[in-house]
Amino acid sequence: MSLLKSKLTLIVLFLILALSFDSFAQREIYLDESPPLKDRMYYGGNFSLQFGSVTFIDVSPLAGVMITERYSAGVGATYQYINFRWLNTPGSSVFGGRIFNRFNVLPNFFLHGEFETLNAQYVDYQDRLQRDWVPGLFVGGGYFSPFGQRGGINISILYNLMYDNLRSPYNEPYVIRAGFLF
Repeated sequence: MSLLKSKLTLIVLFLILALSFDSFAQREIYLDESPPLKDRMYYGGNFSLQFGSVTFIDVSPLAGVMITERYSAGVGATYQYINFRWLNTPGSSVFGGRIFNRFNVLPNFFLHGEFETLNAQYVDYQDRLQRDWVPGLFVGGGYFSPFGQRGGINISILYNLMYDNLRSPYNEPYVIRAGFLF
């Protein structure tokens, strides 16, 4: 028992010492090394309109910040309106928000991760119309085509790891998005 106690004491002591040392090998960050925040910010989003037997409107703005040369993070909002004329029912609104991370693996190619939650209507198993917050966890990648000094078009292919075929406003777990950044 005393051997186990002394080994445990030694491990705890080692962990305390290891965690208490300052790390002096990290380089100091000078404020003048990186561009100001306003130069690292970017804005954009998606905008869609469809009219006819199906009316679909999508407005999804976003704002992000370049944290390093290759990594950015940001927030976005979504509003969608959809109406199927042949159903003779009022249209439905979907709204919510998202946070995202993006890592540039090559000059124009990026990996994308995103958590989104949308308030959407759905028909439950008992054919009742319900409204609920539906989460989504998207992973995937995309391509960014720059134009001008700061702007560009991006297209991404994402997969929803939390896809719920009953409640999700998306028809399938794969989502293809295209949008503008400036």
